[in-house]
Amino acid sequence: MRDAFVDTTTALLAEQPRTALVLADISAASFAPAAGRHPDRVLNVGIREQLMVGVAGGLALTGLRPIVHSYAPFLVERAYEQIKLDLDHQGVSAVLVGIGASYDRAAAGQTHWSPADVALIDTLAGWTVHVPGHAGEVPALLRAAVAGDGPAYLRLSTLGNDRPRGTDGSLAVVRDAGPGAPLLVAVGPALDAAVAAVADLGVTVAYTHRPRPFDAAGLRALAGAEVILVEPYLAGTSARLVGDALADRPHRLLSLGVGREELRRYGSAADHTRWRGLDAEGLRRSVSAFLEVGR
Repeated sequence: MRDAFVDTTTALLAEQPRTALVLADISAASFAPAAGRHPDRVLNVGIREQLMVGVAGGLALTGLRPIVHSYAPFLVERAYEQIKLDLDHQGVSAVLVGIGASYDRAAAGQTHWSPADVALIDTLAGWTVHVPGHAGEVPALLRAAVAGDGPAYLRLSTLGNDRPRGTDGSLAVVRDAGPGAPLLVAVGPALDAAVAAVADLGVTVAYTHRPRPFDAAGLRALAGAEVILVEPYLAGTSARLVGDALADRPHRLLSLGVGREELRRYGSAADHTRWRGLDAEGLRRSVSAFLEVGR
Protein backbone atom coordinates (compact mmCIF):
# COMPACT_ATOMS: atom_id res chain seq x y z
CA MET A 1 0.00 0.00 0.00
CA ARG A 2 2.82 2.40 0.80
CA ASP A 3 4.38 1.83 -2.63
CA ALA A 4 1.02 2.45 -4.30
CA PHE A 5 0.70 5.68 -2.32
CA VAL A 6 4.16 6.89 -3.35
CA ASP A 7 3.58 6.10 -7.03
CA THR A 8 0.12 7.70 -7.12
CA THR A 9 1.19 10.82 -5.24
CA THR A 10 4.20 11.25 -7.52
CA ALA A 11 1.86 11.09 -10.51
CA LEU A 12 -0.61 13.53 -8.94
CA LEU A 13 2.14 16.06 -8.28
CA ALA A 14 3.04 15.96 -11.98
CA GLU A 15 -0.54 16.02 -13.22
CA GLN A 16 -2.18 18.53 -10.89
CA PRO A 17 -0.42 21.81 -10.00
CA ARG A 18 -2.87 22.21 -7.11
CA THR A 19 -1.44 19.14 -5.33
CA ALA A 20 1.20 19.56 -2.62
CA LEU A 21 2.93 17.10 -0.29
CA VAL A 22 4.14 17.76 3.25
CA LEU A 23 6.43 15.28 5.00
CA ALA A 24 8.17 14.98 8.35
CA ASP A 25 11.12 12.82 7.19
CA ILE A 26 9.06 9.63 6.85
CA SER A 27 9.17 8.44 3.19
CA ALA A 28 11.31 11.45 2.23
CA ALA A 29 13.74 9.25 0.28
CA SER A 30 10.89 7.74 -1.72
CA PHE A 31 9.72 11.21 -2.70
CA ALA A 32 13.18 12.63 -3.45
CA PRO A 33 12.68 12.52 -7.25
CA ALA A 34 9.33 14.31 -6.93
CA ALA A 35 10.88 16.89 -4.60
CA GLY A 36 13.55 17.57 -7.20
CA ARG A 37 10.92 18.22 -9.85
CA HIS A 38 8.49 20.15 -7.63
CA PRO A 39 10.55 21.82 -4.88
CA ASP A 40 7.83 24.39 -4.21
CA ARG A 41 5.15 21.73 -3.62
CA VAL A 42 7.06 18.90 -1.87
CA LEU A 43 8.09 20.10 1.57
CA ASN A 44 9.95 18.09 4.21
CA VAL A 45 9.86 19.89 7.57
CA GLY A 46 12.02 17.33 9.40
CA ILE A 47 10.88 15.48 12.50
CA ARG A 48 8.28 18.10 13.39
CA GLU A 49 4.87 16.54 12.90
CA GLN A 50 2.90 19.42 14.44
CA LEU A 51 4.65 21.83 12.08
CA MET A 52 3.90 19.47 9.18
CA VAL A 53 0.16 19.84 9.75
CA GLY A 54 0.47 23.58 10.36
CA VAL A 55 2.29 24.01 7.05
CA ALA A 56 -0.44 21.99 5.34
CA GLY A 57 -3.02 24.36 6.78
CA GLY A 58 -1.11 27.32 5.37
CA LEU A 59 -0.84 25.70 1.95
CA ALA A 60 -4.56 24.97 1.97
CA LEU A 61 -5.27 28.63 2.72
CA THR A 62 -3.46 29.52 -0.53
CA GLY A 63 -5.69 27.17 -2.53
CA LEU A 64 -3.42 24.13 -2.71
CA ARG A 65 -4.61 20.62 -1.89
CA PRO A 66 -2.00 19.24 0.54
CA ILE A 67 -1.31 15.57 1.15
CA VAL A 68 0.19 15.09 4.63
CA HIS A 69 2.02 11.87 5.37
CA SER A 70 3.67 10.03 8.27
CA TYR A 71 3.19 7.08 10.59
CA ALA A 72 -0.31 7.12 12.04
CA PRO A 73 0.72 7.85 15.66
CA PHE A 74 2.86 10.81 14.55
CA LEU A 75 0.31 12.10 12.06
CA VAL A 76 -2.94 11.73 14.01
CA GLU A 77 -2.10 11.36 17.70
CA ARG A 78 0.94 13.61 18.05
CA ALA A 79 -0.43 16.34 15.77
CA TYR A 80 -4.09 16.11 16.77
CA GLU A 81 -4.28 19.68 18.11
CA GLN A 82 -2.95 21.03 14.82
CA ILE A 83 -5.46 18.96 12.85
CA LYS A 84 -8.21 20.41 15.03
CA LEU A 85 -7.01 24.03 14.88
CA ASP A 86 -4.85 24.54 11.77
CA LEU A 87 -7.20 22.58 9.52
CA ASP A 88 -10.70 22.28 10.98
CA HIS A 89 -10.86 25.57 12.87
CA GLN A 90 -9.51 27.51 9.90
CA GLY A 91 -12.09 25.93 7.60
CA VAL A 92 -9.51 24.30 5.33
CA SER A 93 -8.75 20.67 4.68
CA ALA A 94 -6.05 18.22 3.67
CA VAL A 95 -5.63 14.57 2.80
CA LEU A 96 -3.86 12.79 5.66
CA VAL A 97 -2.16 9.52 4.69
CA GLY A 98 -1.00 7.37 7.56
CA ILE A 99 1.10 4.22 7.50
CA GLY A 100 1.70 1.71 10.27
CA ALA A 101 -1.99 1.10 10.94
CA SER A 102 -2.59 -0.36 14.41
CA TYR A 103 0.63 -2.33 14.87
CA ASP A 104 2.22 -2.99 11.46
CA ARG A 105 5.68 -2.09 12.71
CA ALA A 106 5.20 -4.21 15.80
CA ALA A 107 8.91 -4.53 16.58
CA ALA A 108 9.16 -0.75 17.09
CA GLY A 109 6.82 -0.92 20.06
CA GLN A 110 4.17 1.45 21.39
CA THR A 111 5.67 4.57 19.78
CA HIS A 112 4.72 3.25 16.34
CA TRP A 113 1.33 1.71 17.18
CA SER A 114 -1.92 3.58 16.66
CA PRO A 115 -5.10 1.54 17.10
CA ALA A 116 -6.96 4.68 18.24
CA ASP A 117 -6.33 6.83 15.15
CA VAL A 118 -9.76 6.41 13.52
CA ALA A 119 -11.50 6.98 16.84
CA LEU A 120 -9.54 10.20 17.28
CA ILE A 121 -10.36 11.46 13.77
CA ASP A 122 -13.96 10.56 14.57
CA THR A 123 -14.07 13.32 17.20
CA LEU A 124 -13.95 15.82 14.31
CA ALA A 125 -16.87 16.57 12.00
CA GLY A 126 -17.11 15.89 8.29
CA TRP A 127 -14.08 13.67 7.73
CA THR A 128 -14.00 10.85 5.20
CA VAL A 129 -11.94 7.88 6.39
CA HIS A 130 -10.72 5.18 4.01
CA VAL A 131 -9.20 1.93 5.24
CA PRO A 132 -8.22 0.05 2.08
CA GLY A 133 -8.05 -3.71 2.25
CA HIS A 134 -5.59 -4.14 -0.61
CA ALA A 135 -2.88 -2.09 -2.32
CA GLY A 136 -4.96 -2.17 -5.50
CA GLU A 137 -7.61 -0.04 -3.82
CA VAL A 138 -5.19 2.75 -2.88
CA PRO A 139 -4.72 4.68 -6.17
CA ALA A 140 -8.41 5.28 -6.82
CA LEU A 141 -9.11 6.21 -3.20
CA LEU A 142 -6.20 8.65 -3.06
CA ARG A 143 -7.10 10.25 -6.38
CA ALA A 144 -10.71 10.71 -5.31
CA ALA A 145 -9.66 12.22 -1.97
CA VAL A 146 -7.27 14.68 -3.62
CA ALA A 147 -9.89 15.63 -6.22
CA GLY A 148 -12.35 16.46 -3.45
CA ASP A 149 -12.46 19.46 -1.16
CA GLY A 150 -13.23 17.90 2.22
CA PRO A 151 -10.94 16.51 4.91
CA ALA A 152 -9.88 12.89 4.39
CA TYR A 153 -7.78 10.29 6.18
CA LEU A 154 -6.35 7.34 4.25
CA ARG A 155 -5.14 4.57 6.57
CA LEU A 156 -2.58 2.31 4.93
CA SER A 157 -1.37 -1.04 6.23
CA THR A 158 1.09 -3.82 5.47
CA LEU A 159 -1.80 -6.23 6.11
CA GLY A 160 -4.35 -6.86 3.42
CA ASN A 161 -6.84 -9.13 1.70
CA ASP A 162 -6.08 -11.44 -1.21
CA ARG A 163 -7.58 -9.09 -3.81
CA PRO A 164 -8.92 -5.55 -4.13
CA ARG A 165 -12.61 -4.76 -3.96
CA GLY A 166 -13.80 -2.07 -6.35
CA THR A 167 -16.54 -0.55 -4.22
CA ASP A 168 -17.52 3.05 -3.59
CA GLY A 169 -17.33 2.52 0.16
CA SER A 170 -20.94 1.51 0.68
CA LEU A 171 -21.46 -1.92 2.23
CA ALA A 172 -20.87 -4.60 -0.41
CA VAL A 173 -22.11 -8.14 0.23
CA VAL A 174 -19.28 -10.65 -0.07
CA ARG A 175 -21.17 -13.64 1.33
CA ASP A 176 -24.97 -13.84 1.43
CA ALA A 177 -26.49 -16.18 4.02
CA GLY A 178 -30.06 -15.15 3.21
CA PRO A 179 -32.73 -12.90 4.78
CA GLY A 180 -32.57 -12.48 8.54
CA ALA A 181 -29.09 -14.01 8.89
CA PRO A 182 -26.60 -12.42 11.27
CA LEU A 183 -24.62 -9.71 9.49
CA LEU A 184 -20.85 -9.34 9.81
CA VAL A 185 -19.40 -6.03 8.64
CA ALA A 186 -15.66 -6.24 7.92
CA VAL A 187 -13.57 -3.09 7.44
CA GLY A 188 -10.53 -3.03 5.17
CA PRO A 189 -7.85 -5.67 5.87
CA ALA A 190 -10.15 -7.52 8.29
CA LEU A 191 -12.21 -9.04 5.46
CA ASP A 192 -10.35 -12.24 4.57
CA ALA A 193 -10.00 -13.42 8.17
CA ALA A 194 -13.67 -12.62 8.80
CA VAL A 195 -14.83 -14.61 5.76
CA ALA A 196 -12.68 -17.57 6.79
CA ALA A 197 -13.99 -17.37 10.36
CA VAL A 198 -17.64 -17.81 9.34
CA ALA A 199 -17.09 -20.09 6.35
CA ASP A 200 -19.48 -22.76 7.64
CA LEU A 201 -21.77 -20.49 9.65
CA GLY A 202 -25.00 -18.90 8.44
CA VAL A 203 -23.59 -15.37 8.50
CA THR A 204 -23.80 -12.71 5.79
CA VAL A 205 -20.54 -10.80 5.30
CA ALA A 206 -20.37 -7.24 3.96
CA TYR A 207 -17.24 -5.22 3.23
CA THR A 208 -16.34 -1.55 3.34
CA HIS A 209 -13.13 0.43 3.00
CA ARG A 210 -14.93 3.63 4.05
CA PRO A 211 -15.98 3.54 7.70
CA ARG A 212 -16.64 7.31 7.58
CA PRO A 213 -19.15 8.33 6.50
CA PHE A 214 -20.61 5.02 7.60
CA ASP A 215 -23.16 3.42 5.28
CA ALA A 216 -26.15 3.51 7.62
CA ALA A 217 -28.67 2.90 4.82
CA GLY A 218 -26.76 -0.15 3.64
CA LEU A 219 -26.59 -1.48 7.19
CA ARG A 220 -30.34 -1.10 7.64
CA ALA A 221 -30.99 -2.93 4.39
CA LEU A 222 -28.78 -5.88 5.34
CA ALA A 223 -29.00 -6.20 9.13
CA GLY A 224 -31.17 -8.65 10.99
CA ALA A 225 -31.29 -8.97 14.75
CA GLU A 226 -27.56 -9.71 15.14
CA VAL A 227 -24.69 -7.58 13.88
CA ILE A 228 -20.97 -8.30 14.15
CA LEU A 229 -18.53 -5.47 13.51
CA VAL A 230 -14.88 -6.34 12.75
CA GLU A 231 -12.55 -3.34 12.54
CA PRO A 232 -8.73 -3.43 12.27
CA TYR A 233 -8.36 -0.62 14.83
CA LEU A 234 -9.83 0.13 18.26
CA ALA A 235 -12.73 -2.21 19.04
CA GLY A 236 -16.08 -0.43 19.11
CA THR A 237 -15.00 2.59 17.07
CA SER A 238 -18.09 2.32 14.85
CA ALA A 239 -20.42 0.84 17.45
CA ARG A 240 -22.28 4.11 18.07
CA LEU A 241 -23.04 4.45 14.36
CA VAL A 242 -24.44 0.93 14.19
CA GLY A 243 -26.52 1.72 17.28
CA ASP A 244 -27.79 4.96 15.74
CA ALA A 245 -28.66 3.28 12.44
CA LEU A 246 -30.62 0.52 14.17
CA ALA A 247 -32.02 2.56 17.06
CA ASP A 248 -35.61 1.67 16.15
CA ARG A 249 -34.90 -2.07 15.90
CA PRO A 250 -34.14 -4.65 18.57
CA HIS A 251 -30.64 -5.91 17.84
CA ARG A 252 -27.50 -7.34 19.40
CA LEU A 253 -24.06 -6.03 18.48
CA LEU A 254 -20.64 -7.65 18.84
CA SER A 255 -17.77 -5.19 18.29
CA LEU A 256 -14.43 -6.80 17.51
CA GLY A 257 -11.13 -5.00 16.97
CA VAL A 258 -7.97 -4.07 18.83
CA GLY A 259 -8.58 -4.12 22.57
CA ARG A 260 -7.69 -1.28 24.92
CA GLU A 261 -5.25 -3.28 26.99
CA GLU A 262 -1.60 -2.71 26.11
CA LEU A 263 0.24 -5.86 25.11
CA ARG A 264 3.78 -5.39 26.33
CA ARG A 265 5.12 -7.72 23.66
CA TYR A 266 6.75 -7.03 20.32
CA GLY A 267 6.60 -9.85 17.78
CA SER A 268 5.23 -9.27 14.27
CA ALA A 269 2.01 -7.77 12.97
CA ALA A 270 0.75 -11.31 12.37
CA ASP A 271 1.56 -12.17 16.00
CA HIS A 272 -0.46 -9.19 17.24
CA THR A 273 -3.38 -10.10 15.01
CA ARG A 274 -3.37 -13.57 16.58
CA TRP A 275 -2.80 -12.37 20.16
CA ARG A 276 -5.68 -9.92 19.84
CA GLY A 277 -8.05 -12.54 18.46
CA LEU A 278 -8.35 -10.93 15.02
CA ASP A 279 -7.12 -13.89 12.97
CA ALA A 280 -9.64 -16.33 11.54
CA GLU A 281 -9.42 -18.68 14.52
CA GLY A 282 -9.84 -15.91 17.07
CA LEU A 283 -12.74 -14.32 15.20
CA ARG A 284 -14.37 -17.74 14.91
CA ARG A 285 -14.27 -18.18 18.68
CA SER A 286 -15.76 -14.74 19.34
CA VAL A 287 -18.47 -14.99 16.69
CA SER A 288 -19.48 -18.54 17.68
CA ALA A 289 -19.78 -17.57 21.34
CA PHE A 290 -21.86 -14.49 20.42
CA LEU A 291 -24.26 -16.46 18.23
CA GLU A 292 -24.54 -19.27 20.78
CA VAL A 293 -25.65 -16.81 23.47
CA GLY A 294 -28.38 -15.54 21.15
CA ARG A 295 -29.95 -18.95 20.61
